[in-house]
Amino acid sequence: MTEQDIKAGSKYAVVSYLTIFGVIIAFYMNNEQKNPFTAFHIRQSLGLWLTLIIVNLAIVSNFDIFMLRVSVYVFFITLWFYGFMGALSGKLNLAPLVGKLYQNIFSKLVS
Repeated sequence: MTEQDIKAGSKYAVVSYLTIFGVIIAFYMNNEQKNPFTAFHIRQSLGLWLTLIIVNLAIVSNFDIFMLRVSVYVFFITLWFYGFMGALSGKLNLAPLVGKLYQNIFSKLVS
């Protein structure tokens, strides 16, 4: 990946981390350009947002334990911040523990 790819795709890579709607916006904006840097961060961000939604709906919502909710959000915020800072700095940082999984799962969807 060239420096030009990183500069051209950094705007949408950052947008993809803002909300789940940012992922959708970045996905459609990147369909024309097919920027590999943006695609990498869209896959990471999509995985993080979907994991948060699924964990909250499937697991956390069944329990009314404050510490469980806090730990899920701290885990998500930590990984989100790590990915967001990677997008800002122009690096391809895989999210710890789950980043490689996200890249494999969403490789066909976002290319």
